[in-house]
Amino acid sequence: MENVTNTQPTFVYDGDCSFCTSCAQFIERRIPTRATVIPWQFADLGALGLTVEQCEAAVQWVGLDGTTAAGPDAIALLLRDAGRFWSLAGGTLGLSPVRAAAWPAYQWVADHRHLMPGGTAACAVPQNRRPAPATES
Repeated sequence: MENVTNTQPTFVYDGDCSFCTSCAQFIERRIPTRATVIPWQFADLGALGLTVEQCEAAVQWVGLDGTTAAGPDAIALLLRDAGRFWSLAGGTLGLSPVRAAAWPAYQWVADHRHLMPGGTAACAVPQNRRPAPATES
């Protein structure tokens, strides 16, 4: 794992997925985190110490010290960063028995995000198999 020092934490999600984007919009509206919430497609992944493969597999958290976490571990850190009630929820999500259940649940949602509210067929297609955007000539 590469550590990169950041000026604020960063939460990275799949901006091509409507379900993920809806969740990110909820975070931005309702959860008072200090983190920058950004689609991986617009993030400087190299500067964050992340790869496309990591970002396609799960949401990512990059802390102030460059430490990374994925999936429900990333969500737990985002919640803990938000303080008050959210911190309690994040701490609970980080507990071993809850964390053990959270990973399979997270993976199920990730595998079925195209079926979730706001999901689209594009959510089911891995980035490396999505058509390239059209360019104007």
